[in-house]
Amino acid sequence: MTTHYDVAEHLRSPEEMAAYLEACLEEADGDAAFIAKALGDIARAKGMSQIAHEAGLSRESLYKALSGERTPNFDTILKVVKALGLKLHATVALTPTNQVTQRN
Repeated sequence: MTTHYDVAEHLRSPEEMAAYLEACLEEADGDAAFIAKALGDIARAKGMSQIAHEAGLSRESLYKALSGERTPNFDTILKVVKALGLKLHATVALTPTNQVTQRN
């Protein structure tokens, strides 16, 4: 018998949640729905009702936005990230173009 693995059951600390989101951002390759699903996993780990309240969204709309079946708007993403106690940050992507520029 196979059991369904639910990552939300294994995200216990803020550090684990941040590391999970960071890994998903690396793997997403521009797939916004994939990132939304990762945020949904973290929100379920913290408690969807609490996150919905803190983000100023209904629980139902939060579930829909973070289902991975649609791409939520950026405003929703920012509200959810803040409610989760996380921050988004940017780093330079290492591409052949950036590597040449950095050497000069």
